[in-house]
Parts: sequence; structure tokens; C-alpha cells
Amino acid sequence: MDLTANGVRYHVEIVNETKKPTLVFLHGFTGSSKTWLPVIARLQEFKIVLVDLIGHGQTDSPEQVEKYAMAQQLNDLEELFAQLELEQFMLVGYSMGGRTALAYACTYPERVEALVLESASPGLRTQEEQKQRRTNDAMLAERLLKDGVPAFVDFWENIELFDSQKHLPDSVKRAVREERLAQHPVGLANSLLGMGTGSQESYWGQLEDMRMPVLLVAGALDPKFMGIAKAMQERIRDAQFKVVQAGHAIHVEKPLEFATIVEEYLLLKF
Repeated sequence: MDLTANGVRYHVEIVNETKKPTLVFLHGFTGSSKTWLPVIARLQEFKIVLVDLIGHGQTDSPEQVEKYAMAQQLNDLEELFAQLELEQFMLVGYSMGGRTALAYACTYPERVEALVLESASPGLRTQEEQKQRRTNDAMLAERLLKDGVPAFVDFWENIELFDSQKHLPDSVKRAVREERLAQHPVGLANSLLGMGTGSQESYWGQLEDMRMPVLLVAGALDPKFMGIAKAMQERIRDAQFKVVQAGHAIHVEKPLEFATIVEEYLLLKF
């Protein structure tokens, strides 16, 4: 279905509509709702809500960069959830979607019953780090608009973060590539500029105030985000940390294992 929030048309899919509780999924950069299909096939006990974030999938890709700001994305999500009559729900986010999920949970804590963060970050700690990242993201955005999505995908799928995906079956690699190639260049570029890690505020200082249960999942082959998850676990009151023998995109590399971890954690909590 399509819903409009603050002038932006969002694509939302609902699975197992009559089930309870509700589990909302937010994908990563260059992804869409399709990335979760192998995972949700196992999660039959939950109502599933899949959202294509702004600039991705079948959701609009506005020209105005300010519509992509993290605060605006949170506002849009809140409007969508209100339209869907979701008073409380569990929230799962991966990478960019994980940053968004964490930011949403800090902004609307009364909404989130439990939070699952896969390869996610609270943002950068210092203004200098943020400034450098904004510069890098601006260069990436310019490259994307100049060279087009296919050339950008050729570059993106070969960065070190996704090295472990090179060993996946050809069918899985094709599906991931097709999902990336289906994105809109303006949507991806503006996502980098508007809600990239350098543009969003840091949520490190808010971790101690979180009260909902939080599950942190990271890949053993992704040392950067392993370190981030460990540091987050030390600051969040009710946090568990699971390590999977995978890289950054655990739900892509080990979908059944990821689904099992999420299911067992949430069923134990609720």
C-alpha cells in the first residue's frame, strides 16, 4: 500500500495482518522492503510492517534534500505509524535503517516495545568526525549523480564492508544487486546528504536513558560494527549482544539464523 506523510508518498507492506505483536522493519542504504523477505518468511507469529524509507524502493525520491534529514524521516515515520494505528510495536533496523530505528526509539520511546539493531550505530561522536563524513558523503553523492546508479553499484558492492558477500550463492548476489540497481539516483544521493552518518545528530549520549529491551546483532567478520555494538551494550541498560559468523548484512548472509535470533529474543521478552 501507499501512504502519504508530510507530502511524501511512502510504500508500506503488511504481512500476517491479523497477528500480534507487531514487528516493523527498516532497511539499509540502497535497500528496500524486499531485503527482509527471506527473514520474515520464518516470523509467522508476528504482524510484519515493511517500510521503504525515503529515496528508496517504491517510496518517493524528492529533489529537496531537507526532506531526507533524520528528524524529518522520524516525523514521517511517526505519521505513517499513526495512519496504520500502531500504538506500540517492536522495531528492527539494519545499518542506515538501524540508525533510523535507534533515533526513532530515542525520540518516541513510548512507541517502541523492543528494539533490534543489526550492524547499527548511534552516529559519530565528535563534530570533526561528522564534518569529515559529510565531506565524504557529498563526494559519493556527486559521484552517484554524475556516473549513474549502475556505476555506483559496481563501486558500492566492492567496498570492504561487503567483502563477505562475495562468497554468497550467485542467486543471492543477483537479488542484492538487482535491489540496488532498482534505486533512484536522486533518492540515494539525497539520502547520503540528508540522513548520512555525518548529517544526523549523535545519539551516544542518549543510550543510557533507553529503557526498552535492545538486541544488538553484529557480524564477526565486521570488526568496526562489532566494536560499536560492544560499546553500545555497555551504555544501554537492558541490552543483549549477539554475534553471527557473517559480515555487515547478516540478514542477507544468514537470513534464517538472523530470523531465529530475533524470534527467540522477542518471544522470550514477550
